[in-house]
Amino acid sequence: MARVLITGMSGVGKSTVIRELTRRGAFAVDTDDLGWKDSVGDWITERMTKLLRAHDDVIVSGTVANQGEFYPSLHHVVLLTAPLDVMLGRIEARDDNPYGKSSGDRAEIIANMHSIEPLLRATATLELDATAPIGDTVDIVHDLYRQRFT
Repeated sequence: MARVLITGMSGVGKSTVIRELTRRGAFAVDTDDLGWKDSVGDWITERMTKLLRAHDDVIVSGTVANQGEFYPSLHHVVLLTAPLDVMLGRIEARDDNPYGKSSGDRAEIIANMHSIEPLLRATATLELDATAPIGDTVDIVHDLYRQRFT
């Protein structure tokens, strides 16, 4: 099995993919859940390090400034992408996450798409178009997860 990171901008579907992978029996962690980030929004180094050392079979989702520190412990870094209008529409429609609802959040999302997404693209091992059917995206990530590494 493999250690996989699913990353990307807000609204690309990271949490949706994680929920479906969990439903399929994968060990998956959404780091938007409480307890994974410190007060500035980075992953808590000790907790993430412990998770990745303890499991050869885990899918983690999130986008944080310090995620690159963990790349050496990952087998795959999957970047989900979508056009800005799709991302903003998904954010507007969701009811499980308040981020992106304010005009300030939306401005930040737009700025991040231009400044952060290119950095993620440069370090990803695979980029997936998140406008594809969710089942197709999940199939690809699940196949990566099931790869064997020694």
